[in-house]
Amino acid sequence: MTATEEGFIQLMPDEFHATPGTDDWHVLFWGAQAFYRTDSFAQAAAFVADIARAAAEVGHDPDVDVRPEGVAIKTFTRADGALSRADADVAVAVSAAAHARGLVADPSVLSVVGIAVAQDAGVDLREFFESVFGYVRVGEEDLIDPLRRGPHLWFHELTPPKPGRGRTHIDFSVPADVAEERMRAALAHGGRMVGDGAIMPQTWTVASPDNHGIDIAGWADSVA
Repeated sequence: MTATEEGFIQLMPDEFHATPGTDDWHVLFWGAQAFYRTDSFAQAAAFVADIARAAAEVGHDPDVDVRPEGVAIKTFTRADGALSRADADVAVAVSAAAHARGLVADPSVLSVVGIAVAQDAGVDLREFFESVFGYVRVGEEDLIDPLRRGPHLWFHELTPPKPGRGRTHIDFSVPADVAEERMRAALAHGGRMVGDGAIMPQTWTVASPDNHGIDIAGWADSVA
C-alpha cells in the first residue's frame, strides 16, 4: 500500500485481489466492480437492501445499478477511482450477502467505456467538453459524469501534432481475463491490431476496418 495526500492509503489492485472474499470482483477504470445475476427486479431490489446493510456496517457506500437481470456494484474511495481498504471490506461484505441469496457473479458483463480526446500541443479542450457534457474535472486529464453514469473523457496530446485536426478513440476497460477474448473477437470480425500490449499488460489497441480505434484494456485489473 502507498500512502498519499491527506492520510489516504491506496490499496493496489493486486492487494485488493489478495483479500479473501473478493473473488467475484474486478478492478477496472474508476474502481472495483462486480455484477450478480438475478431472476427478477424484485430479487434484485431485495439484494440492494442487503448491500445497503453491508455498506452501513463497513461505513463505505458503493455505487449500485439495479436491473431485472441483475445488480452491478462499483466501489472506490478517491475521485480518480483509487481503492482503499474500505473498498475491499465492502466488496467482501457484498459478496457474502450475494452468496447467502444464492446469487452468482457474472464478470463477462463488466466494462467501463471512456472517450480519449487527442488535442494539439498547447490546446486545452476540457472547457468545451465541460460545457457540452456537464462533466466535472478530475486531475489534469479527465472529465467525469458527476453521477458516474456516462463514459469518462480523457484528454491527451495528439502525436504527431496536427493543428486543427483533433482525434478521439474509445477506451474499453474490462476484466483482465476477458480482454484477450474481446481482442480476438474484434480481429475475427475484420479488425486489425494497432498495438500489442507492449506498454501495458493484457491491453491491445485494435482498429475497425474503416479505422475506428479502440483500446481494449485489462491492465487495471492486473497491474501491481
